[in-house]
Amino acid sequence: MSAGGPRVGSVSVDSYLFSLPLVALNVGVRRRLSLFLNPRTTAAADWTSLAEEMGFEYLEIREFETRPDPTRSLLDAWQGRSGSSVGRLLELLALLDREDILYELKDRIEEDCQKYIRNQQKQESEKPLQVARVESSVPQTKELGGITTLDDPLGQTPELFDAFICYCPSDIEFVQEMIRQLEQTDYRLKLCVSDRDVLPGTCVWSIASELIEKRCRRMVVVVSDDYLQSKECDFQTKFALSLSPGKLRPAWVQERGRRYHLKMLGQECKTKTPQISEDGPVYFFM
Repeated sequence: MSAGGPRVGSVSVDSYLFSLPLVALNVGVRRRLSLFLNPRTTAAADWTSLAEEMGFEYLEIREFETRPDPTRSLLDAWQGRSGSSVGRLLELLALLDREDILYELKDRIEEDCQKYIRNQQKQESEKPLQVARVESSVPQTKELGGITTLDDPLGQTPELFDAFICYCPSDIEFVQEMIRQLEQTDYRLKLCVSDRDVLPGTCVWSIASELIEKRCRRMVVVVSDDYLQSKECDFQTKFALSLSPGKLRPAWVQERGRRYHLKMLGQECKTKTPQISEDGPVYFFM
């Protein structure tokens, strides 16, 4: 949102924002977007206009209308689609003449994006835990390289992770809390989150198999009602179990208001019923 990027009306969007996934925006910015876009008014474009610009169909928009926070549900659904980015979101808001939102939130959006970039750079400079154990199954062929954002395109230094997160797009807010608790604290674990870390354009089944088997020490399953209906999550879970039952770490999540309750299953848990809430108690699964 400066003079260095493409201009829409009187607003200029920095080019680098088009390379940042929507998960770079934290809860605070998303809540403010909801306050601006949820009210239905003829004076300004609301979330339904934004949904149409994002390419959602009529029946999908009607489904969002049933949600308590349609803007949040819209952003959660869109961030899993090809072409979504922070820059594209700002560009669409400018096209809808919602420059009031851009001027109000530009500083907070910039702050979130800079935090996300610093976190990515920090992850790149740090090796995951127990690297030696993972390196024994590192792929050596060029065809397996270049599938994550920090991969060497030639496949010489593939990116490694402590855990692959198996989840549904509707549970992304819970996953973001996991990221904050496990990556941005003293635990400093490195999680593989598809919407954030995986490059588009390759078969999702092949990528998931490669990451689960050869790039990640463990797989954490975020079990929710939507998870039970997901074919992609079903494949990932069965594939991990076929490799080794000990590779899998299930987590059960239920939303109650704004609190998320997490129960870890399995004999290696350090606590009986650890919980995640906005206050941020620590939970263990590695």
